[in-house]
Amino acid sequence: MKFQSGYPTDDTVTKLYDEMDFQRACQAYLWGIPAVGLNEWRKAQKDVFGARNGEMLSYLDFSEKLGILTPNYTTPYILTLLDLQESGPFVVEIPAGQMAGMVMDIWQRVLSDMGVVGPDAGHGGKYLILPPGHEKVEAEGYFVVPSPSRTVFAGVRLLDADKDKAIRELIPGIKSYPWSPSGPGEVMPTRHAGDKKWSQMPPRGMAYWESLNEVIQREPVMDRDRLILGQIRFLGLEKDKDFAPDDRQRKILEQGVVVGEAMAKANTSDKRVEPPFWPGTRWKHALVVSVDQRMPGYDQFDERAAWFYEAVAISRAMLTQTPGVGQRYIASYKDKDGAWLDGGKSYKLHVPANPPVKTFWSVTAYDEDTRQMAVTDQGRPDIGSRKTDITTNSDGSIDVYFGPTAPAGKETNWVQTVPGKGWFAYFRFYGPTEPFFDKSWALPDIEKNT
Repeated sequence: MKFQSGYPTDDTVTKLYDEMDFQRACQAYLWGIPAVGLNEWRKAQKDVFGARNGEMLSYLDFSEKLGILTPNYTTPYILTLLDLQESGPFVVEIPAGQMAGMVMDIWQRVLSDMGVVGPDAGHGGKYLILPPGHEKVEAEGYFVVPSPSRTVFAGVRLLDADKDKAIRELIPGIKSYPWSPSGPGEVMPTRHAGDKKWSQMPPRGMAYWESLNEVIQREPVMDRDRLILGQIRFLGLEKDKDFAPDDRQRKILEQGVVVGEAMAKANTSDKRVEPPFWPGTRWKHALVVSVDQRMPGYDQFDERAAWFYEAVAISRAMLTQTPGVGQRYIASYKDKDGAWLDGGKSYKLHVPANPPVKTFWSVTAYDEDTRQMAVTDQGRPDIGSRKTDITTNSDGSIDVYFGPTAPAGKETNWVQTVPGKGWFAYFRFYGPTEPFFDKSWALPDIEKNT
């Protein structure tokens, strides 16, 4: 930098503004992650799956779930992406049964839980979702959920141990329809999403900014975002204005999305916001953000980016503090020696006897690059307590193996990984019990299998 009489020269002014805008682009990438992830799913719902506005789609098998960030391979998902500006007040209705879910705004903040952890407490109910600014509604027989955003995510997962029975008996009772004071509109039953190539992963390159611009143009301005919106207008992202970046802005945006994603990777896989869950291990909470993304004195930024870079959706049940209720996710990206997990190497995870769960547990391997289930010849990314042919040790413990090929005789306890690609693991506790919370039961690190 050069100065004359204390003032920056013209070249230095240009350099400083370029640097300011580059830094803002990097932070805007992190800021936009949760909304861009849902916006990509919103577009897929309409353009790939051909769904009507608010129509509930079921994602039941491996191929249907391939586009989702870190899905659970085991549990069926039924959900919708809803445009409240188009629909007006809208109802999502669920039957009584073992299911859990949520209603979220475009920033993936929880507006209401649903199912066994929601106000219906597993008895079924009608959730009436109101558009931004809608007058207060008193509707007997409905759980009224005001939304601050035009786009809403609403969905549940089925938790019954008999998956086929749950699909057969519960999905027909999941439906959605518009609502008015004079009564409900046309009812839309749930249908299969279908085996189509799709992804809700935030895109790379200029496509990321185009998707973020769609969010900015579609959604109401929220007070907490005004400062960032004021900064990124110098990058061509401004409410009620066309997104047409000039050459300078485009170059900065292209650089910003590369460095922004690198920051997101570090912030997710090497979380400085979270200590190890079991002291001395590599395991940390995967979900480190609260349901409203707020803490006393500040709104969560790094925590929000850490979760939504590699995952989608959140609910109060996923942060349960009540033994036997909800679920918890613990993640690992490194082996016992501190090396990143490598798809070309062989590993073993020793799961001690009596995992602290009321419902079930599973451990799933995900692709580092896409944060989705890896596509392998095996066609299954997880091992869990509901796998009927799993081999158990004499003391009740279970050894799970990861690698490109199965160790001899360990095929039923093996998850295939892809050489040349990194991966990470989620260990899910469904209905975690007291030994999980008091940490009297602990999961050791993933180790190289020699």
